[in-house]
Amino acid sequence: MKTSIIGYPRVGSLRELKFVSEQYFKGEITINELHRTGAELRAAHWKTQQENGIDFIPSNDFSFYDGVLDTACLLNIVPARYQALGLSPLETYFAMARGYQGEQGDVKALAMKKWFNTNYHYMVPEIDDSTVIQLAGTKLFDEFQEAKQQQVATKPVVIGPFTLLKLAKYTGTKQAADFVGEAAAAYAAVLEQLNTLGAAWIQVDEPALVTDLSPADLALFSKLYEQILSAKGTVKVLLQTYFGDVRDCYQTLQTLPFDGIGLDFVEGKESLALVKQYGFADHKVLFAGLINGKNIWRNQYKRTLSLIEELSASVKQIVLSSSCSLLHVPYTLKNESRLPDATKRHFAFAEEKLQEFAELKAVLAQPNPYAAAQYVHNEGLFNGTRFTNNEAVQAKAAALTEADFTRLPAFGEREAIQKAKFNLPLLPTTTIGSFPQTAEVRANRFAFKKGSITEEQYKQFNLDRIAECVARQEAIGLDVLVHGEYERNDMVEYFGECLDGFIFTEKAWVQSYGTRCVKPPIVWGDISRSKPMTVEYSAYAKSLTSKPVKGMLTGPVTILNWSFPREDISLQDSAFQIALAIRDEVLDLEANRVAIIQIDEAALREKLPLRKSDWQSEYLSWAIPAFRLVHSGVQAETQIHTHMCYSQFSDIIRDIDAMDADVITFEASRSDLAIIDTLNECGFQTEVGPGVYDIHSPRIPSVDELKQGLQQMLDKIDIAKLWVNPDCGLKTRGEQETWASLEHLVQATKEVRAAL
Repeated sequence: MKTSIIGYPRVGSLRELKFVSEQYFKGEITINELHRTGAELRAAHWKTQQENGIDFIPSNDFSFYDGVLDTACLLNIVPARYQALGLSPLETYFAMARGYQGEQGDVKALAMKKWFNTNYHYMVPEIDDSTVIQLAGTKLFDEFQEAKQQQVATKPVVIGPFTLLKLAKYTGTKQAADFVGEAAAAYAAVLEQLNTLGAAWIQVDEPALVTDLSPADLALFSKLYEQILSAKGTVKVLLQTYFGDVRDCYQTLQTLPFDGIGLDFVEGKESLALVKQYGFADHKVLFAGLINGKNIWRNQYKRTLSLIEELSASVKQIVLSSSCSLLHVPYTLKNESRLPDATKRHFAFAEEKLQEFAELKAVLAQPNPYAAAQYVHNEGLFNGTRFTNNEAVQAKAAALTEADFTRLPAFGEREAIQKAKFNLPLLPTTTIGSFPQTAEVRANRFAFKKGSITEEQYKQFNLDRIAECVARQEAIGLDVLVHGEYERNDMVEYFGECLDGFIFTEKAWVQSYGTRCVKPPIVWGDISRSKPMTVEYSAYAKSLTSKPVKGMLTGPVTILNWSFPREDISLQDSAFQIALAIRDEVLDLEANRVAIIQIDEAALREKLPLRKSDWQSEYLSWAIPAFRLVHSGVQAETQIHTHMCYSQFSDIIRDIDAMDADVITFEASRSDLAIIDTLNECGFQTEVGPGVYDIHSPRIPSVDELKQGLQQMLDKIDIAKLWVNPDCGLKTRGEQETWASLEHLVQATKEVRAAL
């Protein structure tokens, strides 16, 4: 049986691409040096896959920032404001990704959203009525030829036209259907060029097919591919889906002349049933996604072999594939020196998943696969139970009642009590929590972990930074302050390190967006809190000022969603255990006179099922209660904030309101404040802080720009309900741009207040 992967991680096993890209952004290296690192990484990835016997190796899965943005540039979807800068192609590309502020002009970045149900962020293509979709770039072809020169035959990968048009933002009167002809012609041109270059296969990714599809969607999809496939020539087309099943279009895929169809059998609940019910065309190849591309646990060969056996009854040609791109898991276990071998044997990162492909290929080649040595060895991993049991935690979670999820008094009464207590001005200003993690801050944390400084020295450094941060926030006039989070490496990793039941890696980085990488904790057992995690620093910050200081916590759903969860217990069980632990921290903060507590749920929408029919039964029925469990025990005077970022919230606004927070801040700067209309339509009661500027871009917003944004908000939001804040935490930004932006934010707010 042949093997295939959908995509491979691209930032480098030690984040080489991140560091060289940031050097390029700072002007410390040339564009040639950046390209050289990219070429070195691609060569290493292809070689590793080739050495592990992968038959269908992807190319063009590498990106300097984002694959959707790569596809937009390939197809000439570059808004005029970026073209007008007169920059080189790569500089224009980065201006679209990060924004640009310099001699050539001042433009914001494209909008950024979560990639389906993952923590990866993609850049939203922007199409206006003047856009001409046509083949304009060469990256896809260049990388195919680059691999070919290294004696590696690849299948080029590209985001498909249906997904691209569905994800795009339309700023004129035209919509997706108006661009079908141009898009189909552009993709046909891609196929023609690959025919000329001698490509055997192309992988066209269409993850949008696993969402709820309307008759209009199906008509759009069919119209696109009827035109595209009529010009495909000798190159074979693999229609690749992932993150779910294709129940709305399975039969359509069978009738269109695709040579291969990639289906997800990990997250695709109905994938096997669809194959059994409708069969699979004999002349097509099934690329069966059976190796989990989103989690790090070893594949259970027994389950995989059983599925292959079932599929073989209906499918003549099967290729063993990953369920999605391996972009969503770390590179390799080779960099993990601290984890014991007995623990590591349970895990498979990207490189180890390649070894699983090789082992499964060898097992399937045996006359009796179930007796093969690799199979027997693998099964030994799955004979035990939970790795770390805590019966007290399990009993506490089992004893929860409805009262534990209900906060009293109701919101309206609390709101009046809190306004009287805090006596904040109209349009209170604050930040989302974190301040820049400078080289000195990171060095202090590293020195403590390495043991080269004492705990006392480590803490004193952090206390000094907190004092400086509080004083500076007071000086510029912010109304609600934060301590800056100098002790935290990451908003999830930090709490995972403080809680029992998680284990941690050294260098298991996963790309979140662009150069931003995260190192997710791993849920190893029952989760609990053995001691306070944030109280000391938050209480110290509160002692320095008469202004309110927010205690900063990460919520249970985000901690779980940004960790690698267990596969043998329910997400609800893990979420409630985490919620009970964070609840203890909330109550300790309150007891230490921290009267405003922000519980971030940045990833609330991230794991929402891609089909609306599954939202309540599979997710919201426990995710929203998990958040309520965290704060339901506080006094009416304690104000609960939460924060969410870079997701589409409009369709779950009522559920977000049901979280029963007092203030919700969220990303709005890249989305033209569209969510505010939805808030009003739903009668949203919670006070809100739509982000007034984009912190994921290095550009500094002007006072006038911020005033204009505030005026737009005030046209739609009651001034008594509106907070003023950036759209996310500031840890990734530089000191100068951070403080300049905040000074502008405060000045703009003061001028708007005065005008009112």
